[in-house]
Amino acid sequence: MVTTQPTASHFINGDYVEDTAGEVIDVIYPATGEKIAQVHAATPAVIEQALESADAAQKEWARWSGTERGRVLRRAADIIRERNRALSILETYDTGKALQETLYADATSGADALEYFGGLAGSLTGEHIQLGADFAYTKRVPLGVCVGIGAWNYPTQIACWKGAPALACGNAMIFKPSETTPLCALKIAEILVEAGLPAGLFNVVQGMGAVGAALVEDPRVAKVSLTGSVPTGKKVYAAAAAHMKHATMELGGKSPLVIFDDANVENAVSGAMLANMYSTGQVCSNGTRVFVQKGVKDAFLKRFEERCAAIKLGDPLDEETHLGPMVSDAQINIVLDYIAKGKAEGATLICGGERLERDGFYVAPTVFADVTDGMTIAREEIFGPVMAVLDFDDEDEVIARANDTPYGLSAGVFTNDITRAHRVVDQLEAGTCWINTYNLAPVEVPFGGVKASGVGRENAKAAIEHYSEIKSVYVGMTPVDSAY
Repeated sequence: MVTTQPTASHFINGDYVEDTAGEVIDVIYPATGEKIAQVHAATPAVIEQALESADAAQKEWARWSGTERGRVLRRAADIIRERNRALSILETYDTGKALQETLYADATSGADALEYFGGLAGSLTGEHIQLGADFAYTKRVPLGVCVGIGAWNYPTQIACWKGAPALACGNAMIFKPSETTPLCALKIAEILVEAGLPAGLFNVVQGMGAVGAALVEDPRVAKVSLTGSVPTGKKVYAAAAAHMKHATMELGGKSPLVIFDDANVENAVSGAMLANMYSTGQVCSNGTRVFVQKGVKDAFLKRFEERCAAIKLGDPLDEETHLGPMVSDAQINIVLDYIAKGKAEGATLICGGERLERDGFYVAPTVFADVTDGMTIAREEIFGPVMAVLDFDDEDEVIARANDTPYGLSAGVFTNDITRAHRVVDQLEAGTCWINTYNLAPVEVPFGGVKASGVGRENAKAAIEHYSEIKSVYVGMTPVDSAY
């Protein structure tokens, strides 16, 4: 069925690798519920092969100049763009996301990351520090072998967001995709080798938590970068800390989107759509607590309901389809449970609220109004197309309520008062904020959260700090003076 699917479970040392002794992982197409492929979890032998090849290849790669490394990454970006349609179709099979979306947001975003960090690689220099007759200099050096652990919602993009800065800095990367969406990262590994990346520098191994744990705890690994849930992030972060490893955690959130009554309603509705319905609501940065000032609440809800009614759900391979299914049977059941809690706790259901009667894992876009801060749907991350609308009166009130969460990934503000926009954003406890838009994440801008939503940043020059470290060298130019 999937003509572009990879040919084996793992990609190690420049080639596909299979070991059928590993646990079987079925790949389910979310639009039909059918099995379309299977992979095997990495056995200890496969994990060892990945680590050995990465460790050996990294030492030579670190000796390449940044410009030489960047040239490989830029070639890979070009190949990805040439094959965007095939890669987008594979992404749709892997995740169920609509092709209308994957054609523009997934492989292309991965190519952007490879191009950006490829261009940056040659500029990763240190500094000279004059100290009288003596001087010092600094060097930016790679960490070594890095482990990337991906989430299931953006398998192509996340592989590149982690792989591109790691490789640009002279590291090797072993990437473990989510077991729910295991296919796409294998094609990225294949393309990188085709572009000239030496074998062993970007390995892909499959598996569940045990495979990730084996990689994180291995002494040859210097850095771990996870995109995933807060509970998983806490476990991985603790394991990395126990071995004094570098770590980047890009975790979940329950992000606020604040709409003031002077905002352009159509723009605010569009922003809330991007913050709640895009990717069938399966985006970590989603603004799922939508605070609407009372003066504009009725107009906002009316227009949002109209726009929801126009959303086309259906076959994700049809480019006319706006929204595809949830990623899995497990995930749709989680979402339906939250919808039931919203109803039971007294929120007003505006639209949606049910599973669609068709094959696959489809749920109707769902909007709750009259949500209060203590309701479950206002406290916990749902990760589905479920929007909670909360009323507010004034600025100070909404800032306090927006910050009343253990999370701090993202936040958004819609207002025509630009002074208020900046004033409010400055007080929101979130690592990634938007004013009069939502969920745009270009590679040039750092992305990440505060509080329980993670540590470190993906993308931009900030990512270089998380995949390299500074070595300082003091050079004495005069006789050494010792007091004893």
